Formats: sequence, C-alpha cells, structure tokens
Amino acid sequence: YIYTHTVTNRINYVFGLIFKEILALDVTLTSDLTEFSNYKGPKISYGDKPIGDELFFGATRLLFEKGIIDQDIKMSKYRDLPCFFLIKNAQTEFPFDVFAVCFYLVTRYEEYLPHIPDLHNRFPANSSIAFANGFLQIPLVNIYARWIKESISKKHPTLIFPKGEYKFVSTIDVDNAFKFKQKGFARNMGGYLRALYKFDFEEIVERTQVLFFGKKDPFDTYEEHLALKAKYKFDNIYFFLLGDYAHNDKNISIRKRKFQSLIKFIGDYSQVGIHPSYTSNQNKLILFQEKERMEKVIHANVAKSRQHFLKLTFPETYQNLIEAGVTDDYSMGYATHPGFRASICTPFNFYNLDLDVETKLKVHPFMIMDGVLKYHLKSSEQEAIKIIESLIKEVKEVDGVFCAVWHNESLSNKGTWKGWRYVYEAMVKEATT
Repeated sequence: YIYTHTVTNRINYVFGLIFKEILALDVTLTSDLTEFSNYKGPKISYGDKPIGDELFFGATRLLFEKGIIDQDIKMSKYRDLPCFFLIKNAQTEFPFDVFAVCFYLVTRYEEYLPHIPDLHNRFPANSSIAFANGFLQIPLVNIYARWIKESISKKHPTLIFPKGEYKFVSTIDVDNAFKFKQKGFARNMGGYLRALYKFDFEEIVERTQVLFFGKKDPFDTYEEHLALKAKYKFDNIYFFLLGDYAHNDKNISIRKRKFQSLIKFIGDYSQVGIHPSYTSNQNKLILFQEKERMEKVIHANVAKSRQHFLKLTFPETYQNLIEAGVTDDYSMGYATHPGFRASICTPFNFYNLDLDVETKLKVHPFMIMDGVLKYHLKSSEQEAIKIIESLIKEVKEVDGVFCAVWHNESLSNKGTWKGWRYVYEAMVKEATT
C-alpha cells in the first residue's frame, strides 16, 4: 500500500512505472488515511512527513503540480550518483524526491521548456541535465528503482520481488534499401556524374558492375543480418523509410516492386515498422499516408515506428503517432551521443505533459547508434566496441533492455563502413551472452 494525500495523474504514472513496470510489483495507491493505517502488510508513504513507522519517501511539489513550470534544479550527490529535488527531512529514506526525479527525466520535462534546437529542430544532447551532470551514460531511473527495492526489502524482508530479466533488441533503419539498384535512370546518371567530378573511379566501376553485371548491391546486407539473427537468436526490428523523395528522404520509391518484395521478405523473418520521413514531422497527414503504404505492402497493421533523423518534438511527434495508430516507438535516443536520453532502459508509456495524462504509446529507448560512433565520436572499431560494451554492462546490471540502432549500409563492410560488420557482430555477441 502506498499513501499520499492526493493521488494525481503524475503520481499514478511514476509509481506505476517504478513498481509495476520496473520492479514487477503489484501496488495500491490510496489517499484514505484510515485505510492506510489499518493495513497490516508492507506499506509506504509519500509526502511531507511519515504517518507512522512505515517506509517514508519525502515529496516535493512536482508530482502535485499542473502544467509545465521552469523547475529550480539544484544538483547534489547521493551514493556517488547525481540527484536533485532535494529534501531536508531526516525521516525520508533518501535526501531527495526520487519519484519526482524519475518523473522529470522519463517524461522529458526539460524538452518542453524553452531551449535552442539544433539544425534539425531537435533537442540537443548537450543541453540535457544528464549531459551537463555526467549521467547520460547511466540508467539512473533503473538504479533508483533498485535502491527503492533494497529499502523495501530491508524493511520487509519477507516480501518477494519477481526476478528481473535483461533483454536485447537490435533495430535496423533502412534509409536506403539499395545503394545503386532501383534508383532509376536520372538518379544513377547523377551518381555517375558526382563520382566523375570527385574522380571516384572505384564507385563508377562498382555502380556499373551492380547495375549491369549482377554484382550484389553493397547496401543489400539483409541476408547477413538474418544469418546473425539465426546464429545468436535475438529480436530484430526493421524500420523502412517510405516517404516521397526529398532532400532528407532519399530511399527508393515504394512503387518499385523489388522494394515491396524486400519488405515482404524481411517481414517473414523479423518485425517491420515505419521510419516516418523527415517531411512527415511537419505534416501528420504524410505520416498517415506512409503508414498506409506499409500496410498495403505487408497486408497487416503497422504498430511500430522510429523517426527518420530521430526528429522528436514533444508532445507533437508522439501525439501524431498515437493518432496514426502507432503503439510502439523507438526514437528515444540522441543522434549525436550514446547513452540514455530518458535515463532509463525499460520501455515506458509516453506521458503527455501538455495534457497531464499517461498515454498507451510505449516508448522503447535505445542506447547506441552506429552513426553516433562513426561520425560524431569518430571512434575506431575497437573504441566503438568498448563504448558498446560499457553500455551493455550498465543495462545488464539493472535487468533492462539494451536496444541498438544500425543501418543496412553500415553492415556493408565497404567504404567508410569497412570493418563495422565486425563491430555489429561483437555487439550482438556481447549483448546475447
């Protein structure tokens, strides 16, 4: 039993996240003091002061407020980890409002506040409280949940917590199904001219061999993916870009039969979802159209998505996905930094702060993306593996879900991606053992 003087939507949400989703423990929230006092089993209070001798967690105002207010964040440390929403009450279990911190981080409260976006109108990683205070590579919410579990177990040693289970999910974004094939005469001629201008004769030869002499397209790495999936036995999800051709949306046309056949082929072995185009982020009707295109190809409902360019604006992007009928989104991560954007490695329901309501859209955070390692961190293959291994270790220690983002071209083992298929397999091996 958990007592608080007012059970708000925010309290229902964050206590459900910590206890039900992460700790897999059934809880009852109440504001009835008599009912709480008469309960003889394990119980917790959350507020200004304890009711009796129950486990007590001090509260700040955040979970009782309405609307979005610029919060006064003062950082401190507890058990060598960052914390905020500090409490000066000797009776509280922790010297900070652990539930308010979790709510603030998971709902991405700071992303609703005024900030300077990057060139793609995204919230920059280096503007986040996690980056500024050195905990972007730490699943802080999951660690806090473990601390709460330890406190409850100490107070109630007979209470049994279900055992947590670590999971690994590999996701592949298909921004360009093929490098040369199915591009049409105009795009291939443009490719020839660009390569000629750069004196890139190696590409000219390769394009010719692929288009006219049956050589395998370098971005056609799907059989290699599936072979690794069969070898290591893990979940794989493919997100296909189906938007119309534009400056930031350059996949081949969905009207191409070979592209449709590829999607159907992948769908026979793995889960598939949509990769909403860069353009769709400004127009939800385009999102609806792209989802319909995928459903016509696979003859089934499409429920999963990841934003192209990871364009994520709160709450509009997620609200549009909900209206489109998407139930699971995999965009929660940064395009420039590895780590935990929402400080959590457990899927969670999106909470719309504008409306102050929990939604049914499940958000699946990812921790690492190939492009972050290659282009932003400029990591060597061995450096990339070390970064990946450190993140996997963090996730395993809290029984979370390690989710990674790769692209079909990054497994081509050619050009700028030479050697990176080895990195991918090293990640899979580490994540599945």
